[in-house]
Amino acid sequence: MEQLTPGHAEVCPGGTRARPDEPWWRCAVFYQILTPSFQDSDGDGFGDLDGIRSRVDYLARLGVDAVWLTPIYPSPLLDAGYDVADFTDVDPRFGGLAAFDLLLAALHARGIRLVLDLVPNHTSDRHPWFQESRSSRHNPKRDWYVWADLAPGDLPPNNWLSRFGGSAWAREPATGQCYYHAFLPEQPDLNWRNPEVRAALHEAMRFWLRRGVDGFRVDAAGVLAEDGALRDEPPNPDFDGDTPPPERFRRTRTDSQPVTLGYLSELRRVADEFPDRVLLGEVDAALDKLPGFYGDGEPRLHLPLNYRLLDVPWKPHAVGRAVQAFLDALPEGAWPDWVLGSHDKPRVAGRLGADQARVAAVLLLTLPGTPILYAGDELGMPNVPVPPERSRDPFERRLPGYGLSRDPYRVPLRWAPGVGGGFTQGEPWLPADGVPEACCVARQEEDPESLLALYRRLTALRRLRPELQVGGYRRLLSEGGVLAYARWRDGAGLLVVLNLSASAVTPALACRGEIVLGTAPGREGERVDGRVPLAPHEGVIVEADGG
Repeated sequence: MEQLTPGHAEVCPGGTRARPDEPWWRCAVFYQILTPSFQDSDGDGFGDLDGIRSRVDYLARLGVDAVWLTPIYPSPLLDAGYDVADFTDVDPRFGGLAAFDLLLAALHARGIRLVLDLVPNHTSDRHPWFQESRSSRHNPKRDWYVWADLAPGDLPPNNWLSRFGGSAWAREPATGQCYYHAFLPEQPDLNWRNPEVRAALHEAMRFWLRRGVDGFRVDAAGVLAEDGALRDEPPNPDFDGDTPPPERFRRTRTDSQPVTLGYLSELRRVADEFPDRVLLGEVDAALDKLPGFYGDGEPRLHLPLNYRLLDVPWKPHAVGRAVQAFLDALPEGAWPDWVLGSHDKPRVAGRLGADQARVAAVLLLTLPGTPILYAGDELGMPNVPVPPERSRDPFERRLPGYGLSRDPYRVPLRWAPGVGGGFTQGEPWLPADGVPEACCVARQEEDPESLLALYRRLTALRRLRPELQVGGYRRLLSEGGVLAYARWRDGAGLLVVLNLSASAVTPALACRGEIVLGTAPGREGERVDGRVPLAPHEGVIVEADGG
């Protein structure tokens, strides 16, 4: 029966703050959009900013408070836009800067914030910085990237491996050296030890912040720097024949180097030059390193993204323990966040099933902290098979056979029945005909018991109830198929009771009050006086008598 009472924020009705000094992002529901897959406006089969703007009313009805876009910068799009060729422009395929300004204005007019993906670890090899850097050992931008001499026998300087397979070093014949790339060879890593590089990225941030962007999600935030001595990685003791080749070594020399935390402090100082901005960060750190990413003595990330529930076994004890372990690891004053879906991980409905996707929705929007929803999960989209010949993901193209492709989680949304699914008039960039018509927006909007309707009810309830935004938390039960916890504030309290199993259960939990939200029809308004029976895959939120 552990307890957490995060912060002292007041309720944020309508996505606004009750007090001017309260950070908006504590009360917000974030919504991640994979930009190419949300809505196409011009028939080229590729989602764009005008397409997103045409769906702003959908976002408002869903009840989200902030949208996070995957990269929209000019890019060859070899890695979903994370190969950036210009940090201060918008790719014409997404609509250009004019389309961006219109989208930003449309979102802000509805009280929705906009967060961009910042990709500071690397660039595209087509970026002008790298074109200069590779041209000569004496070019002023040579040291903007990580260059090294080859070892004897034309071998790489060390054993570092790319996450997409093969050596992380690419030879450049023109200058006789090689450059480091943690991802594709076409994504050379920037040298963050060079202050000129850091200053250039800071200016790129300011470009967007001045334009009105509300913050950034920092991609690969934990891997900005590598071991300065270029020492070998140690062997991975768990490596075997079923392990993907890039995991042959433990990434102790290329991940989470202490100097990286100082660089994140610099990013935070830039964000803090502008009021009401937020920094999210992609980190894959052990819990004992988590305080460093929030800031140990100086502020860093507001919200290091918490992906732990993506991989935990979907059992009450495992989920309850993972939640508590994360809360217990937070440094004083830090704010939790929760991610259940991502463009890099299997869909919620794909890994848990359609029935448990409803329970997962309740969990995501009632845990203490900031929830981050991945576009399409509110519709129960499954993992959609993509034929190898249509694959776009570097993992599938370079490491086939290991089941690493992320394409099944990235197919376009289905807005309407029929060919094209309302996403495009052309050929979609990833085949979307495998998305069930039951997952289309038009059909779910007509069904008051759809998963989309449940998400809308949850965001509305969260907006009305300060207990769910900033209240205390206590785990009450995590056994017998049931996870239950309490949320409370200022004398009012809610009990969240979730059946994570396929069996009907009546948990040993005394409960008196009224059900204010349920995943199954007909239970809202039901009086509970004792134990609350749950059908398979059912969850309820009970307003407890007397707080």
